[in-house]
Amino acid sequence: MSASPTPNAADHLQRIRRISRKMVLACVGLMVVLPVALVLFWATTDASELAQQGNLHSDAIQAPLLAWQRWVGGAVTGVPLAMLLMGLWQAQRCFAQFAQGQVFTAQATGHLRRFAGWVAAAALAAIVAGALTSVVLTLHNPPGARQLSVGISSNHVFTLFFAALVWLMADVIGQGQALAEENDRFV
Repeated sequence: MSASPTPNAADHLQRIRRISRKMVLACVGLMVVLPVALVLFWATTDASELAQQGNLHSDAIQAPLLAWQRWVGGAVTGVPLAMLLMGLWQAQRCFAQFAQGQVFTAQATGHLRRFAGWVAAAALAAIVAGALTSVVLTLHNPPGARQLSVGISSNHVFTLFFAALVWLMADVIGQGQALAEENDRFV
């Protein structure tokens, strides 16, 4: 039989629930805004700025960009974004559980792990997408000026580190949850 939470613990849980409700809204907002921003970015941005998406120098695109190049470039960079959106969906589901007061549950831990997995996949896919984008954007350059550029930035490294950190935290929470359940069986 577990003791009722102290007023301080109850206040803390209420704060977690309140912040989690806001995080649910933030996740949903990002899931709507990010795809729209990607489409607008590829539809309106100057070629010299788009070159950065392919790890290229700003003057690497020598021929005017055709509409299909913008569409394909947007689709290629949309793959890591789609993976990130899947991660945000998992985070939103996790925060929804927290908002209901279900903090240390197997479901919440699973959502955290899946969030970390999708974020890591998005970071790796972004590396590949950058290389593919460099080819797409320079395809209409004259022979000898077409490029394949592969780049790994500190953003990729940090994102992978962050995903590993969240994965490990979810694993620790899951282990703590298993120990708590084991202790409850003895009481």
